[in-house]
Amino acid sequence: MINNLSAILGARLIKIGEVAEGTGLHRNTISSIYHKKVNNTELSTLIKLCDYLQVPLHDLIDYEPKEG
Repeated sequence: MINNLSAILGARLIKIGEVAEGTGLHRNTISSIYHKKVNNTELSTLIKLCDYLQVPLHDLIDYEPKEG
């Protein structure tokens, strides 16, 4: 899974604190996703981020199934 949160925030010059305030998510949660320190993020968290950033889920994360 590829996490594009850091690229999206960087391109828009949005700070993690702004996202935390706008979404109601804890700053540490957003920071962990931003720095790609988590492998398992709840769908409800991703939806809040997508709604705040006004991006479809596939822009926020990209997943290619494993072959085999």
